[in-house]
Amino acid sequence: MFARFSFIAVIALLASGCANTSPVLGSKNISYGDTKAVETVTNEFGSTDLQMIAESMTRSLAQSGILQGRPVVQVYDVKNKTSEYIDTREITTSIKTQLMKSGTARFASDNTAMQSQVDQLKLQNQSGLYKKATVAKTGNMIAAKYRLEGSISSIVKRSSDYKDVFYKFSLQLIDVESGLAEWMDEKEIRKTTER
Repeated sequence: MFARFSFIAVIALLASGCANTSPVLGSKNISYGDTKAVETVTNEFGSTDLQMIAESMTRSLAQSGILQGRPVVQVYDVKNKTSEYIDTREITTSIKTQLMKSGTARFASDNTAMQSQVDQLKLQNQSGLYKKATVAKTGNMIAAKYRLEGSISSIVKRSSDYKDVFYKFSLQLIDVESGLAEWMDEKEIRKTTER
């Protein structure tokens, strides 16, 4: 009886020790929000704009039929032609992620990651640190059939009562060999704030 009681006591002690009783730190005014909810805190470029652009461009490109057979695409940084700071890599990362998840395309190292790829190949092949059977061979990288590039621009108009911001995001898919644009699309967003 004592052994059975001791066993139950040990189990209860272990269970209570595993329970997460730590308090939540931080302000009482902060809460989690829905990441897909429309964000209208300001009329500057925001998370809803990024999501709308990525979803619109991904859908358009996937439905165009140009990406049959999961071709290799190299993505170039989107040019920011606006007067505000916009992390354009996040736009292209969202587009790449959605296309990758849909199985529509494969992606070569982009222009900013290419140096890391080259450095890793050199390290494996020239340092003598790795077993030869496990070393990635040079000359086997897959060249991109297409390159994806674009830009975002804005027109800002102000009056004493309103501020109007018009964003235009343009994206194009170019055949690397021919230089021909095989697909293009635009997404426009207008945000108006009454002062």
